[in-house]
Amino acid sequence: MERVPVLKIGDILLVSILIDMEDQVALQLQEDLADRIVETGCHGVIIDISALDIVDSFVGRTLATIASVSRVLDAETVVVGMRPAVAITLVELGLSLPGIRTALNVELGMELLAGERVVDFIDDLIGDDQDDADEAVVAPS
Repeated sequence: MERVPVLKIGDILLVSILIDMEDQVALQLQEDLADRIVETGCHGVIIDISALDIVDSFVGRTLATIASVSRVLDAETVVVGMRPAVAITLVELGLSLPGIRTALNVELGMELLAGERVVDFIDDLIGDDQDDADEAVVAPS
């Protein structure tokens, strides 16, 4: 079985999915990412799906589960590179992907995660427990 590589870039884990996401590959990625988050202490995960032509309901739910597991392990997830056809399919399947933020590309995803860490740091300094960054949206430049 093929595995999706998980690369560490600073405080972020980068996953570029370049193979077909069969169910077993998606489950293995979920496990591998959780292990790498704990091992590295990273606080951000970027999943690049720009090479995927299709995302079925199982893979969509697995992405949502990855985001939930990552959040429990103190890492936020951003999915980047979603093609319009994939977005339409996810909406048609009724998958809202809770807990997953999106950005157009890896660069914008990294900016989103960096901005969130700054907001969290400031919140910690002033004692604000609300996480206003949950509503962050990345717009094209």
